[in-house]
Amino acid sequence: GLAYVVGALLTAVVMYRTQRRWGFDITIDDLTSVVVGAVFGLIIGARLFYVVFYGDGYYWAHPLEIFATNEGGMSFHGGLVGGIIGGIIVCRMYKLDAWTIADLAVIGAPLALCLGRCANFVNGELWGKPTDLPWGVMFETGGAVYRHPSQLYEAFLEGIVLFCILQVLCRKKPLLPQGTFMGVFVMGYGIVRFLVEFVRVPDAQLGYLLGGVITMGQLLSLPLVIAGLALIIFARHRNRPQRIYLDA
Repeated sequence: GLAYVVGALLTAVVMYRTQRRWGFDITIDDLTSVVVGAVFGLIIGARLFYVVFYGDGYYWAHPLEIFATNEGGMSFHGGLVGGIIGGIIVCRMYKLDAWTIADLAVIGAPLALCLGRCANFVNGELWGKPTDLPWGVMFETGGAVYRHPSQLYEAFLEGIVLFCILQVLCRKKPLLPQGTFMGVFVMGYGIVRFLVEFVRVPDAQLGYLLGGVITMGQLLSLPLVIAGLALIIFARHRNRPQRIYLDA
C-alpha cells in the first residue's frame, strides 16, 4: 500500500517536472485528476487480471475473495491496462491529449515499479529460484535455501535502468513524437520481465505452462514486447508532436 501511494506521488512529480521542461503548463488539478484516475484503474485492472490469469479457478469458487486485496494478488499486466483505461477516461473528461499524458506517465512510472518490487522483497514474496551465488537471500517463506533476489533484479532493471533510459530520451531535442515513450516503456518492461522469469519461481497454483518451458508472466510479457515495438514504429510513422490539451 505504501509503495502504491509513494509511487503515484513520485510519478506525478516526474510528470509535472517533465511537462514543464517540455514547455507546457498543465494545471495541478488536471494532473492530480489524471493520476487518481490512473491509480484507480491500475488497482482494478491489476486485481482482475490476477483473478483471471493467475487464480486457477479459485476465485470462481470463492467470488468474495476477489475483493480481499489485502491478501495480495495483483498483476502488473492488468495494472497497465487498467491504468491506461482510467487515464484515458479522465483525459476525455478534461480534454487532455491522452497520448502525451501517457508518455509523461510512463517516464515516471519506473520509480513506482522499483518501489513495488522493493516491497515484494521486504514482504518475502515472489522470490527466485535456489542459487549458490554470493548475493543469494534466504527468505522465511522460501525454505532453508538461498534464492535469487529476483525482486531486486526487477527493481533495478525495470525500475532504475528503464527510468534512466526514459530520462535520456525525454531530454532529446526536438521532442520525440507522441507514443514513443509509451512504446519504449512497454517493450522495455516486457523484455525485462520475460528474462527475469527464468530465475523467478512461477506461481505455485500454475507452475510452468506450454510443456513446462514458460511461465504465465512470460506468456503475458511477450505481447508487451510486440505491442511496445509496434507503438514505437507507429509513433515514428505518425510523427505527431507532443501537446497537453486537445485545443492547444
